[in-house]
Amino acid sequence: MDGLEPGLTGEAVCEVTRELTAARLGSGTVAVLGTPALVALMERAAVAALEGSLPPGRTSVGVRIDVHHLAATPVGMEVRARAELVAVEGRRLTFHIEAWDKVEKVGEATHERVVVDQGRFLGRVGGKGGR
Repeated sequence: MDGLEPGLTGEAVCEVTRELTAARLGSGTVAVLGTPALVALMERAAVAALEGSLPPGRTSVGVRIDVHHLAATPVGMEVRARAELVAVEGRRLTFHIEAWDKVEKVGEATHERVVVDQGRFLGRVGGKGGR
């Protein structure tokens, strides 16, 4: 993709709340950061890495994530994810992402996003409603 080079970075931060726990999200029964919330935080970091770098009318959509949730984070603790763009192959972007709480690394992932024309993408999705 023209103008996008490996090395772009972005971060996202959240405080673990009861709404973000595995027990509340249905991904487990304990009150620690749920894997779905970790994945969302990681995706937000990748989106942040692209902020201001995509041409007008373009956006990116997540198409794949391989995540390793390495350690539990309790309610009340902050988690920070950092994404780095490591490869650009046409419209396909690959990120390496790590997440840390204040004690240790809690997750790492390889994440792929694809750059799309936002209008055409939303038009195709909107067309599904009539099927």
